[in-house]
Amino acid sequence: MAVDADWQSDLERWLAPYLDALGNKTRRRMCPAYIAGLIGPGDRKSIQPMAARVDAISYDRLHHFIGAGLWDSAPLESTLWQQADALVGGEKAWLIIDDTALPKKGNASVGVAPQYASALGKNANCQTLVSVTLASGEVPLMLSLRLFLPESWTSNEARMIKAGVPEPFRQARTKLELAIEEIDRIAAAGVRFGCVLADAGYGLSAPFRQALSARGLSWAVGIPRHQKVYPSDVQLIFPVAERGRPRLRHVPDVKSVAAHVMLDSAKWRQVSWRRGTKGRLVARFAVMRVRIADGAPQRIGNAGAQHMPGEEVWLVGEHRSNGERKYYLSNLPAETSIKDVASAIKARWICEQAHQQLKEELGLDHFEGRSWTGLHRHALMTMIAYAFLQTRRLAQAGRKKKNRRTTTSTQPSGDTPGHH
Repeated sequence: MAVDADWQSDLERWLAPYLDALGNKTRRRMCPAYIAGLIGPGDRKSIQPMAARVDAISYDRLHHFIGAGLWDSAPLESTLWQQADALVGGEKAWLIIDDTALPKKGNASVGVAPQYASALGKNANCQTLVSVTLASGEVPLMLSLRLFLPESWTSNEARMIKAGVPEPFRQARTKLELAIEEIDRIAAAGVRFGCVLADAGYGLSAPFRQALSARGLSWAVGIPRHQKVYPSDVQLIFPVAERGRPRLRHVPDVKSVAAHVMLDSAKWRQVSWRRGTKGRLVARFAVMRVRIADGAPQRIGNAGAQHMPGEEVWLVGEHRSNGERKYYLSNLPAETSIKDVASAIKARWICEQAHQQLKEELGLDHFEGRSWTGLHRHALMTMIAYAFLQTRRLAQAGRKKKNRRTTTSTQPSGDTPGHH
């Protein structure tokens, strides 16, 4: 994401609503200095090299601002969410749930532990942040990065106190619970979005899907191929007891099967969901209405405990050109076209691009402090820096479009350029 020369004066103006929320004069100087340090040149975006690149700002002051200063980040977060909503919010926006790993040495930094890092595809010593991205088209804005505390932390009160974990955040919470908490906060703040997207790490969880449905939200999530489903026309019947007492509970009239088996009989179609830089993006999809086997477990005949039929949803299969097969569920309405279902599923990739830019260009993973507050403030600063760059990018794209329109409308009639 290249930035042109006059970005610094733009940044000061753009940050005005954030600085108003900070009040104190020194903090109002530190915030732009820190964000300019993240955006500016240099490979390392930790405090020491950033301070060394700017004569006017001392390391101690920057360090104090992020790690120890007494200021509330909530008003800054609220400003970020308002700006993100104004830029890309609306019925057609996606809210994408994911997580990202920050590799770390040692064991003193808050939340660090050997754990699975999905981006690396293996276990690593790292911190894991649950991320929430608001995106429209190809423009993502990161709204929230929230640290997940593994059991090795939540079972050790003294360790959490030493790392400054605030009291309300010390109870064990799964990544799924953190994601739902963040969705609730974002929705309560009035951020507008049409559909929640998540990969199979979240999508495999029945409580996660049910929590989204209970909130009246549309969702499209990845699932493992063995997720059990029923045909949509499954009937609940009273089985006839061969002997003994009559049955008291309904049971489904057919057995649930794995998602990939259910789609064996489906029709696969080539679907293009959008235009990429190298032409149209295409894969083969199959869709089918099913009921998820995620209702209450119940003993069914001699099959042991089985999940009863739950919500009716879309089951989606995707055959990629590299031979990979992926599976998804979505509660989008029954009349949704296969192209729209595919578009929802494929819109999730944009959050990975945002993670990459936050790390490679804005130093999300360069923070060297160890505290809860420092890490979350640093993450917030990278998200604000990213929002600033996206705002400029959109403004430039708008100017180019306007210039093209002006040029076209002033072309003499007759041959239009490029159409010979």
